[in-house]
Amino acid sequence: MRLHVDQRHERVLELVRERGSLRVAELAAELGVSAVTLRRDVEALAAQGRVQRLHGAVVWPGDTAAEVRERPAGAEGAVIGMIVPTTNYIFADIVRGAREAVAAQGGRLVLGVSGYVDAEDSVQADHLLSGGAEGLLVAPSWFGGVPENGQEKWLLEHDVPAVLVERLAPPGNPAAVLDRVRTDRAHGAAVAVGHFASLGHRRITAVLQEGPHANQITAGYQAAVQALGLDVDKGAAPTVREHGDYEASVDYLVEAVKKRRVTAALVHSDEDAIVLVPRLQACGIRVPDDLALIAYEDEVAGLSDVPLTAVAPPTRSVGELAAKLLLERLAERRSGQQPGPRQHLDLLPELRVRSSCGDESIAE
Repeated sequence: MRLHVDQRHERVLELVRERGSLRVAELAAELGVSAVTLRRDVEALAAQGRVQRLHGAVVWPGDTAAEVRERPAGAEGAVIGMIVPTTNYIFADIVRGAREAVAAQGGRLVLGVSGYVDAEDSVQADHLLSGGAEGLLVAPSWFGGVPENGQEKWLLEHDVPAVLVERLAPPGNPAAVLDRVRTDRAHGAAVAVGHFASLGHRRITAVLQEGPHANQITAGYQAAVQALGLDVDKGAAPTVREHGDYEASVDYLVEAVKKRRVTAALVHSDEDAIVLVPRLQACGIRVPDDLALIAYEDEVAGLSDVPLTAVAPPTRSVGELAAKLLLERLAERRSGQQPGPRQHLDLLPELRVRSSCGDESIAE
């Protein structure tokens, strides 16, 4: 039977009096109510001076911060909420890395999926937090990878630590104060351009999917082309296509090769690259004989008929490090420590060389 609010308050006081301090999530679970309801109870009791609220913990009046810190204050047993737009593609490994990192510290990862629907991010967050999540790992459904028109506001309204995953809030945006872990996709594009240059290619191009990573990849591509002094043909500049518009991508590459003497292309993603290879061949363009090709992402690149050299983001490490960073924030809260500096971690992808650029040796 659900307790009346007054009965619930008395039970909260009884438990905190017995144990000195308890985490909000622990109290909510013990009383069988949502974390949101329990937080309201704690706020009411704290306003009356009957308990103290200290960094996510409920403390009996008279306990000092030092006394709380002497108690076990790690992130053991933490419930972490994670919101991703999909569990396919790179996010499968990101979620796996996060889950393993949380489990290694005795915690539990609970997943929410937004389906790339912007409004769904906050709905999933409310659901996870009401279920007891103490912190959030979030890959928001920001189409360009950065927030626009206040898309970040909901993230800053919750009184829990949050870490952005594979997303960026630029300087000046309120969400720039959040911790983040992401792949340095600009670096990966520059590595691909450098590899083409090392093989003697002077005229290259790129065909990219529209979405969160297109701007980063384009920026890295352009910076590397300029730094290496490669030929620039405005007609062969990187092109961003709607996902699934393979006909436009094939037409663009055929013209680039036959009319503009382009000899190499970076294609995002590897799934798109696999689709394009036989279509290009049907148009008389062979990979790698006529066009060297590097895929961006390495989910299935090695399974192509012509195994694709690919830029491989460290997806599992992104999830793992994001989860560890969030667990550190929770441990700081539980122990009453002053939070350490916020962190923006950019992880470098690697180039996995196979046979789609011609002369290189095949390395799996």
